[in-house]
Amino acid sequence: MKHISVIVPSGNSIVDTIIAPFNLLSMANSYLRRTNRLSENPFKIDLVGKSMEPIIYQGLFSIQPTAALTDITKTDLIIVSPISGDLEQEIENNRVFIDWIKMQRITHGSEIASLCKGAFLLAETGLLHGKMCATHWTAHDLFRQKYPNIKLIPERIICEDNGIYSSGGAYSILNFTLYLIERYFGRETAIWCSKLSEIDFDRIGQNEFIIFNGQKDHSDEPIKKAQLFIEDNYQQKLNIQKIADMVHLNGRSFLRRFKKATSNTPLEYIQRVKVEAAKKKLESTTATILEVMYGIGYNDEKAFRTAFRKYTGLSPKAYRTKYNREMSYS
Repeated sequence: MKHISVIVPSGNSIVDTIIAPFNLLSMANSYLRRTNRLSENPFKIDLVGKSMEPIIYQGLFSIQPTAALTDITKTDLIIVSPISGDLEQEIENNRVFIDWIKMQRITHGSEIASLCKGAFLLAETGLLHGKMCATHWTAHDLFRQKYPNIKLIPERIICEDNGIYSSGGAYSILNFTLYLIERYFGRETAIWCSKLSEIDFDRIGQNEFIIFNGQKDHSDEPIKKAQLFIEDNYQQKLNIQKIADMVHLNGRSFLRRFKKATSNTPLEYIQRVKVEAAKKKLESTTATILEVMYGIGYNDEKAFRTAFRKYTGLSPKAYRTKYNREMSYS
């Protein structure tokens, strides 16, 4: 019998992100046992805490671990549940899990799957050095700052690198859990769980959910000035060299400092600001796609559609159909 450990972190987490994957995995376990007429479940699935003491979340919800960390000598798959709140503090609250995850990987070759901001605990093990990783889009900037040697894949909700898996944020963990069920229990079981739970199958991207606010949590004042100028004038045709001149930086220095401060090149930043404005118009107005395009400063329809799809994963028409109720029913 194989073993799956779902970590129950101390401190702050969202209870749904622990219980929902546990329930889906248990559902898959039961289905596989029934369809194959097995005498016992093929997997033992434990909610693993620091101890057997119940953990209280949001002051309201209690989770009772089914096993203590010291009880698990060997496990095949570790589900690293998300942490929330002050991430630096929560990492310290769960340092014992970090050491245990690393030991299981090195000693037993355990596979590891982080959910949402559980990626921060996984990153602390050092096992992601030089590897790809996904996490919730709201944590992208902090993740890049803390772990520059990890290749963050911001558009993905599912990422795999040599037996180490990671996922995007919030309830995309359900799609990710289906992916793990397919990997461990087989595609037939994953499809059955998808249909029974009414969860989209094979969804791998989170671009359409990202709200771009611009990374301003830095101390480079000339770059902040440039960011604000872009955000206030995105409807215009913007010249990067003129923006650099305005903040009294030469071109090369401006490009380098802008990328370091915002994790985007100036051109990417301009595109993302324009696309975010286009998304809002497509969500809330009846303007045509061409009117939206001209309104955000694009004159080339192909360039607009390419940029829009790059940052949302959808065409402008598909985005409007999905998010504009008035247009969807017209």
